[in-house]
Amino acid sequence: MGGVTSSMAAKLAFFPPNPPSYRVVTDQLTGLLLLDTFPHRENVDVLKLPTRRGNEILAIYIRYPMATTTLLYSHGNAADIGQMYELFIQLSIHLKVNLMGYDYSGYGQSSGKPSEQNTYADIEAAYKCLEESYGAKQEDIILYGQSVGSGPTADLAARLPRLRAVILHSPILSGLRVMYPVKRTYWFDIYKNIDKIPLVKCPVLIIHGTSDEVVDCSHGKQLWELCQEKYEPLWLKGGTHCDLELYPEYIRHLKKFVSTVEKPPSQRNLSRKSVDRPEQSRRSTDCYEIPRKSTDRREKPRKSTDKPEKLKNYDYKYANDDKISKLRMSFDQVERSRRSVEFFEKPRRSIDQQMEKARKSVDWLDRIRAG
Repeated sequence: MGGVTSSMAAKLAFFPPNPPSYRVVTDQLTGLLLLDTFPHRENVDVLKLPTRRGNEILAIYIRYPMATTTLLYSHGNAADIGQMYELFIQLSIHLKVNLMGYDYSGYGQSSGKPSEQNTYADIEAAYKCLEESYGAKQEDIILYGQSVGSGPTADLAARLPRLRAVILHSPILSGLRVMYPVKRTYWFDIYKNIDKIPLVKCPVLIIHGTSDEVVDCSHGKQLWELCQEKYEPLWLKGGTHCDLELYPEYIRHLKKFVSTVEKPPSQRNLSRKSVDRPEQSRRSTDCYEIPRKSTDRREKPRKSTDKPEKLKNYDYKYANDDKISKLRMSFDQVERSRRSVEFFEKPRRSIDQQMEKARKSVDWLDRIRAG
């Protein structure tokens, strides 16, 4: 029965880009692995990592001079590290951190097939590489999980007691809870973040859009309530599932968070305010909203995840070169990553149609190179 459940979950949950957005080539002079769609950077390593489940995943490691912190980034659905490459570079620069991003089994040029258990083995392989090949210590690593990536991130974080911090971006309570208003955890559910987040001992930052059409903001708020060591969350008013990187508050709040968790624990200023407390006045209109019952007093009430609703299919699109340029000129804006077909949607179209739409979306990487 477990195998059947795993197979069904894989078919429903995962949408690897087809074809992958990149190829891996070997430089004939140096023997180094390169992503053929990007110019070689001296501070970027392209890696093939074996997993305990017999797969080989692709990863990239970006070094930042004198960085003391490393970000291990688990991306969302319908994307691969080729599509995430420019965002990874910009995050490393503006947060002043080393960064490792990786593709799940069956994504990009990683071997194997996508599954919940494979993603757990994938993030373990990436973490092991950070420790063994780059000398990173557990207490210097921040785990970052976006959307479906919140699953492997929360699972690993619950088993690492000395992590520096965790960031959950548009996270889910569990797979089944995205679709149905269940009040308990069932054995066949996947990515049971609601049960794992209370076990995480380090500071946790939650980022969620108040108008997320795929994973309701209530998922992020409930996870925040369950955290042992809460950090001031970021509820982006009007933000959807795919555009949070475009908000100036996004990169500002991340920088503040990284700066805070790099301090000794006694000097950290973590927020432990209840999400039910009213919003306090602040200079910025929506920078880092203090949690409250309503996501915004001016916003019309939206449907709760406690009411079943049909989820739509969304393709992750990427920001154009204008937004990337603005990010490079200031710390106020990071490029849009992509629109993913979120993993528990009830598709009205075939996977081929979804992928075709994604290929026709804004190709921001070409625009970056052209600009």
